[in-house]
Amino acid sequence: MQTTRTQDAIALVESSTAHNYHPLPVVVAEAEGAWVTDVEGRRYLDFLAAYSAVNFGHRNPEIVAAVRAQLDRVTLTSRAFHHDVLGPFARELADLAGKELVLPMNTGAEAVETGLKVARKWGYEVKGVPEDQATVIVAEGNFHGRTISVVSFSTDPVARTHFGPFTPGFRVVPYGDAAALEAAIDDTTVAVLVEPIQGEAGVVVPPSGYLADVRRVCDEQQVLFIADEIQSGLGRTGTTFACEHEGVVPDLYLLGKALGGGVVPVSAVVGDHDVLGVIHPGEHGSTFGGNPLACAAGRAVVAMLSTGEWQRAAAELGAHLHARLNELVGRGVVEVRGRGLWAGVDINPELMSGREACEALLGEGILLKDTHGSTIRFAPPLVVTRDEIDLAVDALSRVLAAHGA
Repeated sequence: MQTTRTQDAIALVESSTAHNYHPLPVVVAEAEGAWVTDVEGRRYLDFLAAYSAVNFGHRNPEIVAAVRAQLDRVTLTSRAFHHDVLGPFARELADLAGKELVLPMNTGAEAVETGLKVARKWGYEVKGVPEDQATVIVAEGNFHGRTISVVSFSTDPVARTHFGPFTPGFRVVPYGDAAALEAAIDDTTVAVLVEPIQGEAGVVVPPSGYLADVRRVCDEQQVLFIADEIQSGLGRTGTTFACEHEGVVPDLYLLGKALGGGVVPVSAVVGDHDVLGVIHPGEHGSTFGGNPLACAAGRAVVAMLSTGEWQRAAAELGAHLHARLNELVGRGVVEVRGRGLWAGVDINPELMSGREACEALLGEGILLKDTHGSTIRFAPPLVVTRDEIDLAVDALSRVLAAHGA
């Protein structure tokens, strides 16, 4: 039950901010690992992890220590000058991805916009597409951010309604359909932009072989393959990048969220000289992109991932998560999808909506987020334990039973 303290905190937000979110009625005051504590002192298991931004747990000691040390040195110079953390961060991230160059930005949406700009410029200068005719192939159900260009190719009416006119140059094809993708490519096509697993759509995993087909088609047609790994990358699915599940390497990785360790916003486009080399001074940038504080956080994240232990933990714990969730299929759950510590759970809509399920789970001390009606997403920090996974799944089982499953 909400007390005056919670109600007052929520009321202040509602009266002072634009209503672009619809949060659950909980006010977080502290956090550590996989747990958060609200203003009333009640603890909750965080099974959203800020949409994968908190992959390594709240206030991860290694990341916090790196950022704290950098706070005592320098936090921002802008790219008008060099600083001593950018080079090491870029080299280490490029090596992690098996690439040559990094273009640092701040948010995931900026990484997507940057990837699109790079692809268009590559198309004109390398492929020879006529000026202002470049096209990019995208997938139905995509989520790549909320900028005007990105919502221009969204298929979500909520993302698009009353935000036009829209940016031209995009073609939408069904997700997971390599034949439709290939048929949409012509001489103006410069890139294919896809999520290896669609997060906002409900943790939708494409058919086996789809990503390999995308890679093959892009190679055959001289088209860039851009993988949006902003949610799926950096350990979430049990590998460093979700593309690895099919042994595929894209031309450009788009990274964000977990790259900042849940401490500061950090994003990046990672690729080779033959693609990222088309960008020259003055053509793209950001005041805060590649700042020392962000690079310190990013270096800590890359160092942690370089050991492989986080990926192994996500794979092993993910197997347990999916096994437990699949026990609920036919008992209020219609389907479970995903990889590693990432699952989309379709609740029987006759029982309740996804929002109602999340509200009920809030009462059980579990934080989750719904999407698209009756789907809820499980994405705990990679520091979660088997016992904590059991706590969350058992809570969902009780909620379903209480609603007649």
